[in-house]
Amino acid sequence: MSTPSMPSQVPPHGRTLRSRLIRAGWIAGLPLLAVIAAAAYFGMLRVTERLEREATAIAAATGEGQPEPWLRVSVAGRDLTATGEAPEASQREAAVGRLAAIDGIRRLTDRTGVVEEVSPFVWSVERPAAGRVEATGSRPAEVGAFELAQRLKPALPRDATLSDNARAARGAPRDFPDAAAFAVERLQDLTTGAVATLNDTVISIRGEAASLAAYDALRTALATPPQGYTLGTIEITPPVVGDFRFGVSRRPDGSLELNGHVASESAREEIRAAAAEAAEGAAVDDRLRDARGLPPGIDGPALARFVFQLAGLLHEGRVSFEGEAVSVEGNALDAGAVAEAQTLMRDARPPGIAAGRVALSARPIVPYVLRIRRGSDSVTVSGHLPDRATREALLARLNPRFFRESIHDRTRLADGAPADLGAAVAAAVDPLSTLASGELTISGTSLRLTGTSLYPESAARLAQSLPKAMPAGWNATVAVTSDAAPSAAADMGPCRQRLAERTAGHTLRFAPGSTALAPEFYPVLDAVAALARACPAERIEVVGHLDPAGVKPETQTDPVADEAAKETAPKPAKADTKKDAKASKGSKAKAETKQEASKSEPKPEAKSEPKSEPKPEKNEAERADAGADLARARALAVVDYLQKAGVPLERAAAPTGVAPLSDRQGIGLSLRS
Repeated sequence: MSTPSMPSQVPPHGRTLRSRLIRAGWIAGLPLLAVIAAAAYFGMLRVTERLEREATAIAAATGEGQPEPWLRVSVAGRDLTATGEAPEASQREAAVGRLAAIDGIRRLTDRTGVVEEVSPFVWSVERPAAGRVEATGSRPAEVGAFELAQRLKPALPRDATLSDNARAARGAPRDFPDAAAFAVERLQDLTTGAVATLNDTVISIRGEAASLAAYDALRTALATPPQGYTLGTIEITPPVVGDFRFGVSRRPDGSLELNGHVASESAREEIRAAAAEAAEGAAVDDRLRDARGLPPGIDGPALARFVFQLAGLLHEGRVSFEGEAVSVEGNALDAGAVAEAQTLMRDARPPGIAAGRVALSARPIVPYVLRIRRGSDSVTVSGHLPDRATREALLARLNPRFFRESIHDRTRLADGAPADLGAAVAAAVDPLSTLASGELTISGTSLRLTGTSLYPESAARLAQSLPKAMPAGWNATVAVTSDAAPSAAADMGPCRQRLAERTAGHTLRFAPGSTALAPEFYPVLDAVAALARACPAERIEVVGHLDPAGVKPETQTDPVADEAAKETAPKPAKADTKKDAKASKGSKAKAETKQEASKSEPKPEAKSEPKSEPKPEKNEAERADAGADLARARALAVVDYLQKAGVPLERAAAPTGVAPLSDRQGIGLSLRS
């Protein structure tokens, strides 16, 4: 008896699926096991799709009352991963519970949290690669991740995508999206590795500029941060350029133009300081652009110092570093400057720098320029003088008038000086010495005095007196200002009390036989001049003093030398003002200085140096008259100083007919209505 064949055990749905796959061209005559595997795969797809639909519905439900759903769910097969920050802990627990209850899931990874208040509120964006920007830290819970991403999208670097790894939090400052967009937009001008951070309302940026144009764009944009925000740490490295250059141009007026590249802000400050010193008070036009790329082995500061050395030898021209070589061209200060430039180029170049072109001429200096600049602790003389004698005469005039300051002589000798140069300088040195700071500039036959006076009265007086003191053919302009306002009138009693306080313990005694002010006089007299401004209704009266008993009249200075000693110099040996003003050549001024110095020095007594023809001894009356003359000359020297310090002419006087004081009393100062 034969056994009947058993029918195939393929289930109906398997036969249907197999036929469908055959018709679709997926399989053709596959074995039964493959058909079952395919059925299982497509069954899993249907499960995954169902899990995604249910999870998405649960996530969407968390958006009620929020700017957008806070829950985000990713599905991989039957595994779910939940992320996001719930507004409340109860909402988080409810959402995670609903996800866990979905039928058919194998594993749920919970990475959710609860929105918290954070302080400080910190959010950062970094550009790790050209096409990606990553956000970390905290983002405002009230804005939402999707909405913030849409706000930031136009600010992203070209073709870059945003990866938001920040967590929602409360405590963000106002207008956070605007500030975040501002920070992200700055990354467009920076290379990879750049970072921008918002720390509450402070924006900080770090990175390297992509180009010179990008660096300029960054500086412009950072000048106006979003309203309500300030800039914190800005560390933007200049870009690297392949043609690093540096140059200094000197204009005929002495001003300098800086151009080329500078590697950092600190280097820029050092270069500007060196330029200001080289310009000697003239303007400095900074046109340097921030960039790196100085060839290896070249010391940047040494290069700058060398360039300014060469620029100091120019009347007009340019010194440039380009292609690792330094060149200089233009009109030198004089013939000696041409040789100096050639020597510097040959012997003093910093390591790594090649010698470029030296194309200098030495044309006559037109206009002939001389400058005397007074700073807080120094006086600098620069420009040209006709000969050594004129230079020595000028320094001899400056030294006693600026005894507190160091004097730096940077003048050079050159032909072409205008007539009466020495007389014009002599007339202007004294007014310059009365200023707190200032500059005397001579260009051709034009003289200009600028600066600041401690006293408004002195500034007004100089504007009238200096032009009148100029030699024939010269003109002078005065631009002297005073920051001090006229003082209100004070009562007589307090004024006298303050005068006593300012002179207490400071007996002003002249050296025997001298009318020259000693250095210790000046602080006291400056205080007295300042007091005169506070007491404009009072007049300062000055009384001179005699020499100690026993000093013979012959040891005292004669009235001619006394008149010269009314200058403010601390040394008794000095030049006569009137004679200096008439001197047109340095040799004559030097001779007159020596002649007057010999007059103002105390004469030796008869015993120490016998005379060929002894003079008859003066009687007591003659000696008294000589002592009174000396005392009055001393009083006039003090009055002269006070007037130069800004006390009006009519408010400082040495009254006649007043008995001189003893040497123990010293100079007498008093106020009179």
